[in-house]
Amino acid sequence: MSAVAPTTEASGAGRAGARAGQVLASSRPLSWVNTAFPFGAAYLMAGGGLDVAFWVGVVWFLVPYNLLMYGVNDVFDYESDLRNPRKGGVEGVVLDRGLHRATLWAAGLSNVPFVVVLLALGSPLAALVLAVSVFAVVAYSAPGLRFKERPFLDSVTSSTHFVSPAAYGLALAAARGGEVAVDTTVLAALGGFFAWGLGSHAFGAVQDVAADRAGGIGSIGTVMGARTTTWFAAGCYVVGGILLLLLPWPGLLAAALVLPYVANVAPYLTITDADCERANAGWRRFLWLNFLTGFLVTQLLIWTVLR
Repeated sequence: MSAVAPTTEASGAGRAGARAGQVLASSRPLSWVNTAFPFGAAYLMAGGGLDVAFWVGVVWFLVPYNLLMYGVNDVFDYESDLRNPRKGGVEGVVLDRGLHRATLWAAGLSNVPFVVVLLALGSPLAALVLAVSVFAVVAYSAPGLRFKERPFLDSVTSSTHFVSPAAYGLALAAARGGEVAVDTTVLAALGGFFAWGLGSHAFGAVQDVAADRAGGIGSIGTVMGARTTTWFAAGCYVVGGILLLLLPWPGLLAAALVLPYVANVAPYLTITDADCERANAGWRRFLWLNFLTGFLVTQLLIWTVLR
C-alpha cells in the first residue's frame, strides 16, 4: 500500500498540473507582452514611476487580462476550434471541454482583484478607460455580444484590446500625478497604434475566410473577401505610419516600423478566397515580427527619454 500511494498521488498531481497548464496556455503566453508593454511604456512616459500602480497594472495586463481575453474566447469558440487546423500551437490551444468552467472561473477570479485595486488607485477618467478595455475584451467572445462575428466591429474591438492598455496607462499616470496632455503627440501615437491593430486583425482574418464562411461565421474577411481584406490591412499599416510621422523627433522614426508589416502582407495582395489559407505563413511571421518591433520600440523610447 505504501508503494502505491505516492504513485497515485503523483499521478493526480501531474493531471492537476497538466490541467492548470492548459488553462494558462489558453491565455496565449506568446502574446502577453503585447498588452503589458503598451501599458507600462505609456505609464512611465506619462510621468508615472515604478510604483504600486505600475506593477499592479503590468502584472494584470501580462497574464489575467490575456486569460480573460483569450481563455474566454477558447471556451466559446470550442466547436470551431476543433475544426481549425491552426489550433494546437502558438496560435492557440483547443481547450478541453472539461476545462471550460474552470477557465471561466480562473479568468474571473484572477481579474477581479486587479480591477478593484486599479479602480482604487485611479480616477473617474481612468476608471472609464478601464471599463472600456474590460468591456471590449469580454464583448469580443461572450455569447449575446460576440463582436468577433460582427464584421468591421471585430477589427475595431481587437485593436481596442491592445491600444486600451496604453490609453489606460496614460489615464492612470495622470491620476497618480503625472503630466498628460492630450495633444498631437498622444493622439498620433494612439492613432498610429490603433491603425496597426486594425490592419493586424484584418490580416489575421484572411486565412480563415473559407472556413468562417463554411461555418456561417461573419468577419471583416468574409464580407470583403481575402484579397480586399489584405489590401485593407496594408492600407491600415500605411495610415499608421503616416500618423506616426506626426510625432516629434526621434519618435517619428517609429513610422519606419510599419514597413516590415507592409512587406509581410505584400506577398498576399493577390490572394483569393480559394487559397486564403496560404496567408497563415504571413500570420506566423507576424507573431514573431511583433517581438522585433517591441525591441526596437523599446530602444526608441529609451533614446527619447535619455536625449
